[in-house]
Amino acid sequence: MAAAEDWSSYGGQIFRSRKPPLLGSVVVDDLEALMKEKFKDNPGPYNFVAGGASTGVTQVTNRKAFNRWKIVPRMLRDVTKRDISVTLFDRKLPAPVAFSPVGAQGIFHEDGDLASARAAGKLGIPFSMSTVASRSIGQVAEACGTGPRWFQLYWPESDELTASILSRAEAAGFDVLLLTLDTMRVGWRPRDLNSAYVPMAHGYSAQVFTADPVFMAKNNLPPTEEHAPFPYNPHEVDAAYLSGDPAIKQRVDLSLHVISQMTNGVFRSWEDMAFVRKTWKGPLLLKGIQCVEDAILAMEHGANGIVVSNHGGRQLDGAIGSLTALARICADPRVRKAQQLGTFTVLFDSGVRSGSDIIKAIALGAQTVLVGRPYVYGLALGGEAGVDAVMRSILADLDISLALSGYKSISEIWHKRDEVLVEDDT
Repeated sequence: MAAAEDWSSYGGQIFRSRKPPLLGSVVVDDLEALMKEKFKDNPGPYNFVAGGASTGVTQVTNRKAFNRWKIVPRMLRDVTKRDISVTLFDRKLPAPVAFSPVGAQGIFHEDGDLASARAAGKLGIPFSMSTVASRSIGQVAEACGTGPRWFQLYWPESDELTASILSRAEAAGFDVLLLTLDTMRVGWRPRDLNSAYVPMAHGYSAQVFTADPVFMAKNNLPPTEEHAPFPYNPHEVDAAYLSGDPAIKQRVDLSLHVISQMTNGVFRSWEDMAFVRKTWKGPLLLKGIQCVEDAILAMEHGANGIVVSNHGGRQLDGAIGSLTALARICADPRVRKAQQLGTFTVLFDSGVRSGSDIIKAIALGAQTVLVGRPYVYGLALGGEAGVDAVMRSILADLDISLALSGYKSISEIWHKRDEVLVEDDT
């Protein structure tokens, strides 16, 4: 059997190089500040990814939830050889980490989703493609290489369109579906509102749709693999639209049609899930679950699992911290039993910034943790290499933190809340 990847060696590589890290820092908060500085003359992309809902309380609460749990390290344990790999959906992954779906990546870097997908594929970590990606399903699938491909769905109003998108995703090798439930109306996002910054309305995240034969037939057009150019300047797009530029007008009008299919205020019910369950044959996870009752309903309606998530604090202001929700859900004996039987999977996201964050989520019951904003900062600063650097830093931090906690595998800490953690508000 091949030796497990030594993720912790990444730090040694930096020290031996005698050079600062590729992006100038391995600290996520520093990377956010560097991105803000890079986009100071065009702050829209930074505000789009960094901002939260309304007062931003949910974002703050997400981080406070991590700080409430403290790791209790164990000593004199031989953890010299470690293996942080996990098996998920019958596939061995190098770590309990996946890329969260992030839309409109084409506003951050000219390669957009392709850069992130390539980095994920080379690391062997699942890449979750967003419905509002800046490239088509086929293009992102190719960029993933041999890496795991997950697809996130913002639920279109049209069942015909939903079926078409899902069939294309399945044909392209995406085998896990994340059905997002918390964005049937976009949250109140002051940073975007203050500048009327809506990349989706200008075609910067419509490529899944414009490459779809059903969607384009409704617009009397053939499918296309074309994507909007980089950089994104909303004022130039608006000026071209008002001047009657035919190409820009078509792109914007198609984008507005996309918006009318999603986040349009049409709220689905549990009964509606039957269509998606019938249409998608592979693992189906409901993303946005925050309470025990909904986790149980997910089981009852045929979901294979959930992603405990509050959209990184971008939707509902004043909501429960996502890690707090995870602790409550995974403490329920029905959920835990289903996890142990292998009939229900619990993933987690929202607020993850470090290796110790991942340890806490795993100890509370998550089987894999999704990372979002950090890799986008890497993308904005350094493209594919920047994404790789951020994720390697997080994986190295996880590996080292696991060792310093006294454990050598993920299985030793999974669902071991009372052994690994204490709740401490100090």
